[in-house]
Amino acid sequence: MLLISPLATRRAVPLAFRAASTRATGPKGLSALLQKNPDDVVITFAKRTAMGKAKKGQLKDVPVDELLHALLKATLAKTKLDPSKIDDICVGTCHPPSPLYVSRAAALSAGIPHDVPISTVNRLCSSGLMAVRSISHAIQSGEATLGVAIGVESMSLNPRPTPEVTEIVDQTAGAHDCIQPMGWTSEMVAEAYSVSRQKQDEYAAISHARASKALEAGTFADEIIPIELRGSVISVDDTIRPGVTLESLGGLKPVFPNWGPASTTAGNASGVGDGAALCILTTRANAQKEGMEIVGKWVGSTVVGVEPRHMGIAPIYAIPKLLKQVGLSKEDVDVYEINEAFASQFAYCVEQLDIPMEKINPNGGSIAISHPLGMTGLRQLVTGLAELKRQNKSVLCTSMCIGSGMGAAGIFVNEA
Repeated sequence: MLLISPLATRRAVPLAFRAASTRATGPKGLSALLQKNPDDVVITFAKRTAMGKAKKGQLKDVPVDELLHALLKATLAKTKLDPSKIDDICVGTCHPPSPLYVSRAAALSAGIPHDVPISTVNRLCSSGLMAVRSISHAIQSGEATLGVAIGVESMSLNPRPTPEVTEIVDQTAGAHDCIQPMGWTSEMVAEAYSVSRQKQDEYAAISHARASKALEAGTFADEIIPIELRGSVISVDDTIRPGVTLESLGGLKPVFPNWGPASTTAGNASGVGDGAALCILTTRANAQKEGMEIVGKWVGSTVVGVEPRHMGIAPIYAIPKLLKQVGLSKEDVDVYEINEAFASQFAYCVEQLDIPMEKINPNGGSIAISHPLGMTGLRQLVTGLAELKRQNKSVLCTSMCIGSGMGAAGIFVNEA
């Protein structure tokens, strides 16, 4: 067991909080969350595709619309859901051009009726979670009874564009920082909070080892729905690199040698990948009426803002804020899925949150599995619910940092 001691210091960071989506009134606490009420927003299906390594993997030539089409067709075939009963679809995605047009076209092509509306949402690394949030809010408000949330990204075909701002905007330090490359923010966190290369590689080694073990054991099969693409069935991640060790990580060269301490490498940063994830949400009353299996319950989410150059530390603020909102202690949570954008920020978040690593990313995280931007927020939900089912436990907390200086978190309950 690798023991990693907490950092001794914490620096103050300017922070702009925003309201959590969880209802401010009503019962709170663990016992209240575990109660089953007719108007609960429940999850009746939660799966993801296998992921592909960007530019080199099994999905490298598959555009977003084709990936969505395959996932929706597989979902309808698996669940036998009558698509005419879908009230709304929300797709979280970041960088494909004309995302709403291609998402709408993919849905129609997969057999979704033309009278089922669709939207897209982009809050960068949290986009998948924001899609779940959007559908959940529509159900909570009574505007929808059943909806589908999706997170998707092809980083092979739609890599991050270089954002540009005007000179007058760029003159503000925070504005300048918020459009810088994410690798720069990794180095800024490592520098500001003294996260050593050794510590980063230690956390990365945990992620690689856990993911390799899960891949070998077939653990991910519980959360992956096979999809058919161009005559082939895609059902196993090709992003995981077995055999990665702390020693091999130590031999890698920095990928950003001109920034900060130059401690970020291809082995201790999130992988670049392609993939999609999906969940179906409805009210408990409707699920019971329709005879739908309930696998989980949406509780709520929150978003926060932090200083852009230190965007990676946002889970330190998002998670406690949401736990307070729903009346939970950090000990009440059984599994955490905290995104590993970079080992620099992940290590700092874990140690400042003071959560045992045994509870965090039990099957590895984005450093090992990869981080298709729009997919990750929903992939964490799928992965976390599958793990809770295996452990026969109840509460999942997901969280991630978000480019430009934000963070998000979500709470879910396992009912499988």
